[in-house]
Amino acid sequence: MPFFGLTSPGPFFGNKVRAFWNLQILGWVAWLGLRGVSGLAGGQSVSFLVPVVVSAITGFSLTLLLSVCYRALINRPPILMWSASFGLMAVAAALWAFIDAWVLQVVNPKSESGLTGLLLALVYVDATSLAAWSALYFAINYFLQLEEQNDRVLRLETQAASAQLAMLRYQLNPHFLFNTLNSISTLVLLKQAGPANAMLSRLSAFLRYTLANEPTAQVTLAQEIETLKLYLDIEKMRFEDRLRPHFAIDPAVARARLPSLLLQPLIENAIKYAVTPQEEGADITISAQLAGENVRITVSDTGAGLSAGGGDPTTGNATESTGVGLANIRDRLAQAFGDQQRFEAQSGADGGFTVRIEFPFQPDGQATIGTGQT
Repeated sequence: MPFFGLTSPGPFFGNKVRAFWNLQILGWVAWLGLRGVSGLAGGQSVSFLVPVVVSAITGFSLTLLLSVCYRALINRPPILMWSASFGLMAVAAALWAFIDAWVLQVVNPKSESGLTGLLLALVYVDATSLAAWSALYFAINYFLQLEEQNDRVLRLETQAASAQLAMLRYQLNPHFLFNTLNSISTLVLLKQAGPANAMLSRLSAFLRYTLANEPTAQVTLAQEIETLKLYLDIEKMRFEDRLRPHFAIDPAVARARLPSLLLQPLIENAIKYAVTPQEEGADITISAQLAGENVRITVSDTGAGLSAGGGDPTTGNATESTGVGLANIRDRLAQAFGDQQRFEAQSGADGGFTVRIEFPFQPDGQATIGTGQT
């Protein structure tokens, strides 16, 4: 039976028509061999093989016809499908038994058994063979349909996860773009064309770099750090010496893969809540190192912390912007690494805010990065 329209669970069913013919031929060759060996072992003459071969050819042909009928019935309502299938199988068994009985009479004309007697004796054997073949047919088809449904569910889940990741990624970009464009607008109003052009140029480089990756893609930590440096170059034009970023990246984790633009909202929050409110600005430190089989990334600042702003940043209940940013990072980590990731955020007793992320070390084939400060 050609399994048209069904998804293969493995290489054997990669070509469903070929798989059908392989099973059909092998099955009936095995049936013929079993009948022939049993007859010869029971003392039958070689001439016994003639009706057995004819019977095998008849069964082979009838099951081909049944496969066409079953294929048309398999997706019909159960009552119609099963009643029609049993009826077709009964007709096929009766026809097969009649042909077998007639051939036996032709081969053995002196046999004492009449046509009716042979027919009654053979109908049970032939009906059993057709029942076994039909059961195997439906079992394989229902198994393939189940595999197809499972594959479809997995594809839908993957598409849903990709859509959610894309949504989370796109929620992060507009806030940064608004702030940057607002700064450029301010520079233009102040007639500071040089800094405005420089900021536009860096913004263009940042967008080219980030938009080159799909929202659902993963990048190496080295690439993520380079993206952060592009972002910080833009922000340093706004804050100058008030923004003091530091990087401490262990080269051993430079090839670790993580969702693209995962760390950018953490830096954005640090700038908003640590650098902006303080006249002297703040230090922002980004560090990454191995922690067993995980990568541990820490982003900390020397600001006043978020406790004064109300809410609990570890649960996303701080100010609206910070809460959305942290919640998005949690969601993206969960989408990428499931239960194998950790996310912690806390304010220090004497100020400052720290976010710590851990996820499995899944190295990429290439990437290098240096350490130090920008």
